[in-house]
Amino acid sequence: MKHLFPYRLSSLPPCRLSSLLAFLFAVGCGSASAQEAPAAAQDALAAAQKVVPYRTTTHATLIGGGIVNQLDTYLSPLNYSGPQLHFLYETLRATRLADGAITFQGIWQGNFAYTKNRASKGRNLGGDISYDIAWHYNWRFGSAPGQAASSASTGHPASSAADGALPRFRVLLGPRLGANAGFLYNTRNSNNPAEALASVQFYASAAVLCHFRLWRQPLTARYQLDVPFMGIRFSPNYGQSYYEIFSEGHPDHNVCFTHPFNAFSSRHLLTLDIPFRRNTLRVGYLADIRQSHVNSLKYHSYSHAFLIGWVRHLQYISPRR
Repeated sequence: MKHLFPYRLSSLPPCRLSSLLAFLFAVGCGSASAQEAPAAAQDALAAAQKVVPYRTTTHATLIGGGIVNQLDTYLSPLNYSGPQLHFLYETLRATRLADGAITFQGIWQGNFAYTKNRASKGRNLGGDISYDIAWHYNWRFGSAPGQAASSASTGHPASSAADGALPRFRVLLGPRLGANAGFLYNTRNSNNPAEALASVQFYASAAVLCHFRLWRQPLTARYQLDVPFMGIRFSPNYGQSYYEIFSEGHPDHNVCFTHPFNAFSSRHLLTLDIPFRRNTLRVGYLADIRQSHVNSLKYHSYSHAFLIGWVRHLQYISPRR
């Protein structure tokens, strides 16, 4: 110890003692700064990790046409058939529910048809618009060969690019709520020439997505089935006019409860997403089967349409609160 520090503090002159204390203070501050630097880096890393990974929202706009077969015994006992135009706008996005395993889907759908009976002596003009919302739980199976989870190839916002692997199959299941409003006008009728269409339905919704390659091109195919299991529907009673309902104020069981035994319906949607440069082309087939038998009146609309449109993928980055 004497060799390391041969002088006593009491024997040092005041100038040397102050210089020694200043040196020791500087060494202590340097070591403290060296310890604070990693701590500051860890704080910055923790702040960066609070940023939510990108969330993809998919917007699809489809238009198309097909044929429809209609029957409305309130207007006519005959079947009417003819061309029908379709518009469909779909939004898909991942939610934070169940660690991102639940996705939200919203669909706007509009239809307009011009139909006639077999004798071509009567014609119907009709249209409707509907909006549906659904929440699906997602299950993933397998891994798509040679594909990475990117917004351009998934066709679905819940394809989780966290692990960089794209699932080969996705199974979606969940509830759906839909509202519909429209009209049907018959050109031959002078008394009660039109009927108002309005309904609210709860659906069971299921879908299957498959990611695959064809000629080295990544494709995404989807089949979705929606079946209503209960709801309400507006309908005039048999032989009742709209004048009695709204002008005279004489309703007669005009809001009817619907279920699969009196209004079995279904909607089938088949789509194929094809990446094209920086865009995605979507082609699809829609089978919309609607029918009901309430108040001794029968109604059905069997629609089949071919759809085509484009898909946009938007990514959002936002800090967690």
